[in-house]
Amino acid sequence: MSASPPIRVLIVDDHFATRLGLAVPINSEAGMTVVAEASTGARAIELYREHRPDVLLMDYRLPDQTGVTTLEALRVEFPHIRALILSVFDGEEDIYRAVQAGARGYLTKAAECEEVLRAIRCIAAGETYFPAEIAAKLHAREQRKPLTPRELEILKLLVKGHSTKEIVDLLHMSMGTIRLHISLILEKLEAFDRTRAVAIAIERGIVHVGE
Repeated sequence: MSASPPIRVLIVDDHFATRLGLAVPINSEAGMTVVAEASTGARAIELYREHRPDVLLMDYRLPDQTGVTTLEALRVEFPHIRALILSVFDGEEDIYRAVQAGARGYLTKAAECEEVLRAIRCIAAGETYFPAEIAAKLHAREQRKPLTPRELEILKLLVKGHSTKEIVDLLHMSMGTIRLHISLILEKLEAFDRTRAVAIAIERGIVHVGE
């Protein structure tokens, strides 16, 4: 009986040390091989088209676009893409966005090497891989009322420290309308004031500082 072909992995991360830290154990694992590495989302798309890997192992944050945006673009061409997101972010919104984009698994960069390899095998086999704490956060997010695009826009301005008056001027909307949106944001985030809303937004990964 001939051996099964190795699981072919494309690694996408903008840090060389991280790529190396993933490539060495993957290439050392029986039945796995790294076919290519990319440091940007654009390059990841090019290499995916060229190599058609079994598993795409990708960072959430990339220098040119997010891993989620990259996955969304690839999924248009390759609907059955099998992707594992590996990220420093563990907010429920980050996880939810990745799953909506088509991720089959999600791990934080604190995950042990053995778990990353296990996740790659599961995803290559057509399964999903979400550890209990990740699955719990995903479930929690699915139960919440989503923010509208306008509410998210205003929330990002609140996170940046803008006052209500400044938001009115920036968005060219009335004071009453902005106050109504802020009230709805507080209600959806179950926050008693805007300071708490900002903290919740960052904690859940709805908004990242510096965006």
